[in-house]
Amino acid sequence: MYPKDYRYTEDHEWIKVEGNIGTVGITDYAQKQLGDIVYVELPEVDDEFEKGEEVATVESVKAASPVMIPVSGKVVEINEDLEDSPELVNQDPHGKGWFFKVELSDPSELDDLMTAEQYEEYIKSEGE
Repeated sequence: MYPKDYRYTEDHEWIKVEGNIGTVGITDYAQKQLGDIVYVELPEVDDEFEKGEEVATVESVKAASPVMIPVSGKVVEINEDLEDSPELVNQDPHGKGWFFKVELSDPSELDDLMTAEQYEEYIKSEGE
């Protein structure tokens, strides 16, 4: 169900790394928990964050939720399509609904994240 080449956090973010750039979004599980997403607040390009810092906000008809960055690094691109079409997060959370791209400052931090199999087990324990 979850892409095998991605890594996952306990806060339900995913990251797909190509070279030294990671694309980040929230998981299908997270978007289902949130319901219909109506707004996404993204970071600015060139903003730098430490692993685990709040980097974006997702607002749904139910609640606003923080998005944490799964690795330390500098934001190099944001998904501007989400400004006009936040529903992309609901429609394609692991594809067109990505949030931002980050240049990794410490690739070894990826080792602390869950594989797809580990994440699927994790969300089962969360009650799905």
